[in-house]
Amino acid sequence: MYLKGKRYSQSTLNTYTFFVADFINFHTKIALEDLTNRNVEEFIETVFLERNYSISSQRQFISAIKIFIVFYPETKINNLHLERPKKSRQLPNVLSQEEVIEVIRVTKNLKHRAIIALIYSCGLRISELIKLELKNIDINRRQLFIQNGKGRKDRYVILADSLLPLLQNYFSTYNPTCYFVEGGICKPYSESSIRKFLHKSTKLASIQKNVTPHTLRHSYATHLLENGIGLRHIQELLGHERPETTMIYTHVAKKDLLEIKSPLDTILMNLEKNASANRPMLNSENQYL
Repeated sequence: MYLKGKRYSQSTLNTYTFFVADFINFHTKIALEDLTNRNVEEFIETVFLERNYSISSQRQFISAIKIFIVFYPETKINNLHLERPKKSRQLPNVLSQEEVIEVIRVTKNLKHRAIIALIYSCGLRISELIKLELKNIDINRRQLFIQNGKGRKDRYVILADSLLPLLQNYFSTYNPTCYFVEGGICKPYSESSIRKFLHKSTKLASIQKNVTPHTLRHSYATHLLENGIGLRHIQELLGHERPETTMIYTHVAKKDLLEIKSPLDTILMNLEKNASANRPMLNSENQYL
């Protein structure tokens, strides 16, 4: 209830509760009042190394402990100066535009196809897709209203014209009542089901990459950038709080990189120009490569 009162998301609540419970269970022979800074360090040194937890998980644990000692100040954990390790700067995995179309094409189930197409065409998070209510879909204005997304932010995203026939076919076939996609009458669809059929479609499309629903979101953002859409607009469409988060796609987009010439090409081009000026009838034996 304490974390709920702080308005944390359910996902964060579950993660923090797990880490704090795991920490307390690790030191089960020590009373809560006797836990010290060293006990926190021992947990990180032992459990995190043995389980090979990611840097992201370690950062979450540190955040959880800092909240725990505010909630339960009776411990001897004080002036805790645990430094959160820097995040690994990994570039997002993306599909090419052709690969996205192929994944949609090989997905024969109408509901599954509609889900994959909507996630990609609107750049949705999987949590936003399963919480999307019918009342927030405006076909006439070609808009989705994403209500209470990550960080409790609302935003509008654009529906693709090419998606409308698929959506109309889906709605007339399945007749959802509350949510865009349902696991029962007025019950949200499960995230695990989406991950499973997306994995199956990826294999059918002969794509070797590890593709998740978030890969479709990354692909959407990257393709927007490659199509000339500005970062400010992409940030709004994705619902990013900070522009730095959106900037990562500049490292993935191919458009500008493909326009850069290798210095080898430039050297050979200049040599060819000089050779052509001196020897107009340059033959293959005189070429440099």
